[in-house]
Amino acid sequence: MIETLSQIPANFLRNYEKPDLMLAKAGGRYAAFSSREVYDRIKGISLGLRDLGCRPGDKLCLLSENRPEWVWTDLAHLGLGGITVPIYPTLVPEQIRYIIDDSDAKVVVCSSPELWAKVAAVRKDLAKVSHFVMMASEAPEGVLTLRDLEERGRRLEAGRPGLYEDGAAGVKPEDLASIIYTSGTTGLPKGVMLTHGNFLSNVKALDAVTDFHAGDTILSFLPLSHVLERMTTFAFLYKGCSIAYAESIETVAQNLLEVRPTIMICVPRLFEKMHAKIMENVRAGSPLKKKIFFWGIRVGTEASRRSLRGEPLGAGLRLRRGLARRLVHSKILAKTGGRVKFFVSGGAPLSKDIAEFFHAVGLVILEGYGLTETAPVVACNTFDRLKFGTVGRPVPGVEVMIAEDGEILARGPNVMKGYYKKEAETDEALAGGWFHTGDVGVLDEEGFLTITDRKKDLIVTAGGKNVAPQPIENMIKRSPYIAAAVVLGSRRKFVSAIIVPDFEKLAAYAREGNIPFDLPFELARRADIRDFLLGEIDRMTPNLAPYEKIKKIIVLDRDFDLESEELTPTLKIKRGKVEEKFKDLIDGVYRE
Repeated sequence: MIETLSQIPANFLRNYEKPDLMLAKAGGRYAAFSSREVYDRIKGISLGLRDLGCRPGDKLCLLSENRPEWVWTDLAHLGLGGITVPIYPTLVPEQIRYIIDDSDAKVVVCSSPELWAKVAAVRKDLAKVSHFVMMASEAPEGVLTLRDLEERGRRLEAGRPGLYEDGAAGVKPEDLASIIYTSGTTGLPKGVMLTHGNFLSNVKALDAVTDFHAGDTILSFLPLSHVLERMTTFAFLYKGCSIAYAESIETVAQNLLEVRPTIMICVPRLFEKMHAKIMENVRAGSPLKKKIFFWGIRVGTEASRRSLRGEPLGAGLRLRRGLARRLVHSKILAKTGGRVKFFVSGGAPLSKDIAEFFHAVGLVILEGYGLTETAPVVACNTFDRLKFGTVGRPVPGVEVMIAEDGEILARGPNVMKGYYKKEAETDEALAGGWFHTGDVGVLDEEGFLTITDRKKDLIVTAGGKNVAPQPIENMIKRSPYIAAAVVLGSRRKFVSAIIVPDFEKLAAYAREGNIPFDLPFELARRADIRDFLLGEIDRMTPNLAPYEKIKKIIVLDRDFDLESEELTPTLKIKRGKVEEKFKDLIDGVYRE
């Protein structure tokens, strides 16, 4: 029985030896790494780190995009009892410096010359770091390559056979495995301390409620720095699944066709973009194609709803669904490679409408909920217990309680040890023996959890009305003309919103209406476009209470982006940063 992450390599080598445990793009095509090769690379890196002087409890910072070497380095360090500190590759040098310094890292490993440049920019301030390592084949003077490290490991192994295996066996479930710095929508990030037992409890809980095995292929694109992608990587290797790494978020569509995965971990933004692209193609089609498409969706929706209620489909519906699959559903599924069993959605709320749409065409999205502090999964939908608009039921071993003020509290073996070097914040977060999530939600009579909003994001208007912005934002984004939205109105007379249009679709609308423009972003400045988008918002939110209605909007001429620090590395909007950056525009809306 596996009890620590350090035992995963020996387990997949012993029980799941295969020629393609990992796959990565090389020379324009995917190259495979066998179970034996992956194990040997992990072992070599681990012993190389030991030869550098790394010992149990030492910290190693890992700065890299998704690639096999990320996982090899992580498991290698965990195998000697070390503590891995992942860093998002999108962070700026000063943020990287903060994490390396605050975590007391002894070793920093980065992947490429581009990322090394970020480390080099702050290297003089990293007095605690003893060694720098690069995954690239060449490295600057004074920096080791990963191959150098492996060579050191092989020499150590030759003189002390069994050293790696003995070290991996000596790691305990209660030992610290990782410090993960929360991306944070406000303030400085906090280092979340997670043990081997925290991660393994979640790995086994996921295994108990979802169906994945050695025959599955996963496409990895969500950053491995993100706790969900990392934990599920542990889970997939635990069961011997093959993992292929997407080249980047821009190439996911192409990589889906090349890898033809059966499972992928995603964020809602991917599904929103997929849905928008599908609908755009439909609108560009002939009247007959539109008629067939919407008929196919109606048939799929009816079949989906009956199957979720446990009702028989009947011969007539089965016949119509079979035809709809051939004419409509199969074309959508082909864009994912045609083999997907299910996608997992996490990191932010998924629109109920989008989840229902994809389920109707045969693509199951299992939405879940969790936080870095819970390693991460607290609840998730499953094939036999699926309810759209909720994040499912608590996973085995995890308890959920709703506090008097509506905050979601969680307790279980997955809950963090605490925040690194932050005792007061730890005591506050774990008060009363429960982890205080900071999210607001409800549990229904069947135990399904629905997230209402972040506790700190709830808007209290000047009239004392409480407004949850996230559900309204999800409604607004159903409009094909709106790419992103931030709902505002705390301590204000009414609710407003900042809108990022889908400029491609907005330009098409303007051309059809003979609205003059040179470049699409110029449309954001027009009063008639603003009125049109406000009308779209009204159309998307017909059932809001009067105090929840969006009265005025600000239309931006660009999307939110990472470089401006308006998004977290997992593409969540930093509400506080956005309100701060556009304060003058917001104040102007309420002055008018």
